[in-house]
Amino acid sequence: MPFDHPLPPLPAQPEGVAWPTQAWPEGTPAPGTDTARLNSLLDRAFADPAPEDMGETHAFLAVQGGRIVAERYWRDYTPGSTFPSWSEAKSITQALIGILVREGRIDIHAPADVPEWQTTDDPRQAITLDMLLRMSSGLKFVEDYVPGSVSDVIEMLFGSGQLDVAAYAANQPLEHDPDTFWSYSSGTSNIVARCAARALGADADAFRDFMFRELFSPIGMRSPLPKFDAAGTFIGSSFCYCTARDFARFGLLYLRGGVWDGRRILPEGWADYARTPTPAVPETETLGYGAHWWLGMAGPGSFSCNGYEGQYTVLVPEKDLILVRHGKSPLEAKEDVQAWIADVADCF
Repeated sequence: MPFDHPLPPLPAQPEGVAWPTQAWPEGTPAPGTDTARLNSLLDRAFADPAPEDMGETHAFLAVQGGRIVAERYWRDYTPGSTFPSWSEAKSITQALIGILVREGRIDIHAPADVPEWQTTDDPRQAITLDMLLRMSSGLKFVEDYVPGSVSDVIEMLFGSGQLDVAAYAANQPLEHDPDTFWSYSSGTSNIVARCAARALGADADAFRDFMFRELFSPIGMRSPLPKFDAAGTFIGSSFCYCTARDFARFGLLYLRGGVWDGRRILPEGWADYARTPTPAVPETETLGYGAHWWLGMAGPGSFSCNGYEGQYTVLVPEKDLILVRHGKSPLEAKEDVQAWIADVADCF
């Protein structure tokens, strides 16, 4: 899906609104919001039994102007419930790379530090972290979630690759020349996560400490539960459980350009890098892609963390809006859920 418009500016935290490092300020949507339509959309999503075209919606949160302006949970879920990230973790992995860039530990345009690619004349030596973050490495990887079909992602997470997810992905051959072909791959994200750990010289415990010290704790995220494989690699493709409110905090960090309450967490321009369109995304994709972030779900200029079964953190800079949705939606409902989120954004 082509995107040729300029990036909309990222909004500043409104004067007098506290950062949600301790607790989220609450408020009301901006004047002119169609609250009747918003409530109707929420009523449909949270119907019990769940609507067939959307599956179950377990949590919804809207933040506008730095304040929670709408929040709803299904059945026994609460603001304290943690939800699976699935591929929302990829965007968290992108943030960790950003922190290492800020610290001067990583150059995303240098060949990636991948031991499997270091033999003489291995063409994979040309692959950079930038190519990996933009899903343009050229590596073979079948991203299919249908049981019984050929699927590298299922084999990596739950089969022969689960003890060392990065090695499983890094041992895949090139299918295309690097930086010429876009193909969504969870394996890519686990290679990136291991590159981050290698840059730090960190085992699983030290890497978890780094995640909390440099990213989660400074922005008030207390709920994250990142998962690691037996080799000590953060499974950065798929596994970082959080509350909906903490996913919203993560979204706010990007909506504010990587700065939190006067402290720069992500390097200058890193949020813009996340939302700059990657070339060669196939026309068959309904959304655009940046660097481990999706583009355009809630209109031009929006960008989002998207996860399997309908996990979403969607940022709409022009409305200073964050929408978080968690649930359990079948794969065939994906576009219906995304259209519902676009409709919700349209209410504001």
